[in-house]
Amino acid sequence: MKVWLALVHHPVVDRQGEVITTAVTNLDVHDIARSARTYDLAGYFIVTPIEAQRLLVERILSHWRDGAGARRVPERSEALGRVTIVSSLEEAAAHVEAAAGESPLTVVTSARVSRATTGYRALTAELETRPGLLVFGTGHGLAGSVMAAADRVLAPIQPGASYNHLSVRAAVAITLDRLFGHFD
Repeated sequence: MKVWLALVHHPVVDRQGEVITTAVTNLDVHDIARSARTYDLAGYFIVTPIEAQRLLVERILSHWRDGAGARRVPERSEALGRVTIVSSLEEAAAHVEAAAGESPLTVVTSARVSRATTGYRALTAELETRPGLLVFGTGHGLAGSVMAAADRVLAPIQPGASYNHLSVRAAVAITLDRLFGHFD
């Protein structure tokens, strides 16, 4: 499948809507990589401009790809083999374009949106014809500049309850299942 996922740590917003950079978490590295592998995505980008954070992720990946973790849990090594660390979303898109031979359809996600959205079935059909980059944000969501630059905004997950504050790991898993899962 020619679909990649990006987890953006900058530019994202805080509770007040200010643009910030969030820290990478070990759980997001592991769990999202496993979801990306489960749904056979082409890759998973961790996007952070902070060099120390990129180095930390490289150490984590090294342990699970080549170190003792790879020997102990080869399934995790396989999943983490799809992770690439980049400093910007533009760098991730360039990787996709180099691998796929054309620029990707950039699809952003949000729990709340202010512009027209694309439904899951329509997006799945569109991703069958061109490469895609699914973009998730940390903090309190992607910055307005990222949202505005996207080709599509995926319809938000609507749990049917007034509380909607999923972890990004859960949102990724639900989204991938809705896009690429098989249902009876």
